[in-house]
Amino acid sequence: MKFKSETRRLLWVLGVLFGLAIVVQYFELPCGTVTVSFSVHSLGWWNSISNHVGGNVSLGSESEIKNGRGDGFNFSVQTTSLAPERATRFQGGNGVEAPPQANLSVERMPMISPSPSLSPSGGQWHPNATLIASAVSPSPEEAKVVKNATTIVVKPQSLPSELRLLSCENPLVKKTALVNKSMAAVPISEMKNMLPPNHSSYLLIKPLWPSVVDQELLNAKSQIENAAIVQDDGADLHAPVYWNVSSFKRSYELMEQTLKVYVYTEGERPVFHQSDLTGIYASEGWFMRQLINDTGFVTNDPGEAHLFYLPFSSHNVEKNLYVRGSHSFTNIIEYMKNYVELIKGRYPFWNRTCGADHFLVACHDWAAEETRYHMANCIRSLCVSDLREGVQLGKDVSLPETYVYSSRNPQQSIGGYPPSKRPYLAFFAGQMHGYVRPTLLQHWENKDPDMKIFGTMDKKDYLVHMKSSKYCICARGYEVNSPRVVEAISYECVPVIISDNFVPPFFETLNWESFAVFVLEKDILNLKNILMSIPENTYREMQTRVKRVQRHFLWHPSPQRYDIFHMILHSIWYTRVFRTVQ
Repeated sequence: MKFKSETRRLLWVLGVLFGLAIVVQYFELPCGTVTVSFSVHSLGWWNSISNHVGGNVSLGSESEIKNGRGDGFNFSVQTTSLAPERATRFQGGNGVEAPPQANLSVERMPMISPSPSLSPSGGQWHPNATLIASAVSPSPEEAKVVKNATTIVVKPQSLPSELRLLSCENPLVKKTALVNKSMAAVPISEMKNMLPPNHSSYLLIKPLWPSVVDQELLNAKSQIENAAIVQDDGADLHAPVYWNVSSFKRSYELMEQTLKVYVYTEGERPVFHQSDLTGIYASEGWFMRQLINDTGFVTNDPGEAHLFYLPFSSHNVEKNLYVRGSHSFTNIIEYMKNYVELIKGRYPFWNRTCGADHFLVACHDWAAEETRYHMANCIRSLCVSDLREGVQLGKDVSLPETYVYSSRNPQQSIGGYPPSKRPYLAFFAGQMHGYVRPTLLQHWENKDPDMKIFGTMDKKDYLVHMKSSKYCICARGYEVNSPRVVEAISYECVPVIISDNFVPPFFETLNWESFAVFVLEKDILNLKNILMSIPENTYREMQTRVKRVQRHFLWHPSPQRYDIFHMILHSIWYTRVFRTVQ
């Protein structure tokens, strides 16, 4: 009788604890943590959960399971509650519901999250830190086999010893976002050499737990690196304008076949989920609209996403949050921090990679500054792609700045005259802001009939000069970027970029030196000699390549293969692939 009484008492305690875990999980109590541990005989439940979450967890051999690890495996159920305003996680609304799957014995999407003591927001973690799976309800049949109360830990896969892994709170991670105004000019050829080692630098952050999407990205990386040689067919991709046309084509194909993007629904308009489709910051608006409307890449299941999009407009941030005359970004930075904290609280995905698989697309001049604190680990697609402004070559990517005049016809007035009908050697017109443009005008305005260098000019004359010049000067203003880079390509004029430490768009793919000229800011006085030293046949070849690469810089009402929308997405995809670690 005593034995039966003890057994009933034990089963009663286990039942209460298990019920409490379920209550906490479903009702998201405002505070407290409940942990229940148990073992099960069958591996089927764990396998279905692991596959759904994207895990690739080894439970050991059958002998290991039977000897020293109880009957089956030990599984820790842990629930950490959220604040009331965050209690919609995975429960519809702004949360996420798992799609129905026949092989799952749970109704709600299971998630795997680190122990609070190992959480990126709760302190530093070690690459070999253990993880604890979070609360999931077993089927009634599996619940019957609950016995022992021992915890199993799931360890991340190991990395090559030469890679240095960092935690979210590591000071080296924060240091990478620092501005370096005194940086010496980095030639475009040196940037190319920096790209591969930066992709695999010691600043990689290892995911806190494994996911099947990581293996998919590693497989894609292997296929890109070992892509079959592609011949230049003249109609599809013109090999000379790419670093490696074979790798690019394979990478693009894999993006089309594989990539899934989850778009967060959190955030209020107008800062989130909408942006301008005209004007100088139109790139972020067009990308946002076309990604959200393109069901081929967007997924409603974050468990299968390779990338997570933070859908805000840097221009609307400035219009709606900046305090005029304050000369301060403090409130904007705090606003972005609160948004990240909201995402971290409602979902486990940011914490898995410290935000390394999240991305943003922003074109405003202040975007680099506003996102370099709490979004520093994200892939940032920025128009202000300046190495001196904390942009990390190999992690961040350059966003083309496109001035769109008509949202209905974004390709308005493109095209230009053939080389034989371009009488002007070089042309520039624009407002006098920054330090480079005044220097340009000081040396060249009204100094030489071949050099058409002006201040402001009306749109009609501006277009005529663009279409009638061999070389179009793209001089930096306050920031390194200028819409003239894309304008020059649109009007089939060879770009001449005078902007030190500017990383040009799609740099991981395009060989810019094959169709553009780069002049250091200190060499403005020598500008004409530099351009005149380029042989005529070389110029004509570059101009032909400008026409061939033009397709990558055009917006279409509906996206087309290899257009600017797909190229922006490819830059982000490519960076994600080459920064994935096991």
